[in-house]
Amino acid sequence: MAELRSFIFIDRMQPQTLCYLATWMRGRLPRADMAAQIIEVAPGLDIEPLTDVALKHADVAGGILVVERQFGYLEFHGRSTAAVKAAAAAVLAALGAAEGDATRPTILAARIVTGIDPGQAFLVNRNRLGSMILPGESLFVLEMQPASYAILAANEAEKAADIKIVDYRMIGATGRVYLAGEESSLRTGAEVAEATLARLAA
Repeated sequence: MAELRSFIFIDRMQPQTLCYLATWMRGRLPRADMAAQIIEVAPGLDIEPLTDVALKHADVAGGILVVERQFGYLEFHGRSTAAVKAAAAAVLAALGAAEGDATRPTILAARIVTGIDPGQAFLVNRNRLGSMILPGESLFVLEMQPASYAILAANEAEKAADIKIVDYRMIGATGRVYLAGEESSLRTGAEVAEATLARLAA
């Protein structure tokens, strides 16, 4: 039986979170403010029959289907929140699982670097897929397990504060989020991102 590593419902995809996702998404692109569901399972190949269940059950579109070394990932979305929730419920039924069975997130690292050095800004920007961090701005970095919680942390931080999404990695052994901006706004976004994961971990 598959291990349900994450079962993440996003009520409204935020513009930066969505645009970042679109840089590497190979399926159907969502639109801002759409609802989305992200599911991570192990072993990875078990995501294939679950994708079949979700897409046949309701009027939703698949954006991400990834099978990596250990884990499988699915993102689907729709114009109707009810359709997304119905497809997600069908996946749980196929798994014989409940939403609460998903692995709870664990924060591995969370740090703010203020007034970032130009050399570090250059290094960060060389590896990013999102917005650029500029010298003098502050940087928030967050690492967690399971990896897919990175998209939720980024989305909720963007809802709460005027920040830039520099990068977030939601596939692999750990997830990582890089946010940038003016220090006070960044601290607000960081607090919300950490609180979101802490609430799910409780």
